[in-house]
Amino acid sequence: MKILRASEYKTMPWKNGGGVTVEIAIHPPGASVDAFEWRISMATVAQDGPFSSFPGIDRTLAIIEGNGMALAIAGDEPVALTTKSTPLPFAADVPVDASL
Repeated sequence: MKILRASEYKTMPWKNGGGVTVEIAIHPPGASVDAFEWRISMATVAQDGPFSSFPGIDRTLAIIEGNGMALAIAGDEPVALTTKSTPLPFAADVPVDASL
């Protein structure tokens, strides 16, 4: 078992440049955001906008604090997410637009 300490998390710009994410863990260790098998991260979403695309990756999103957001995934009707919602799985290589 490995203890993950917040002081060791990696802070970086979003792939699309629209914000900042905190990478908690990535596999394989040292992989880039363009070539990973799995990744756990947290992001503060401060404005409406598109999600970054990650071809070949499945994404699961959970709201851990705040007022939530609505996600329009692949042009479908927006799905509202709040801290009370169950985590939402979706493909990370389709267009996703978030509205706060």
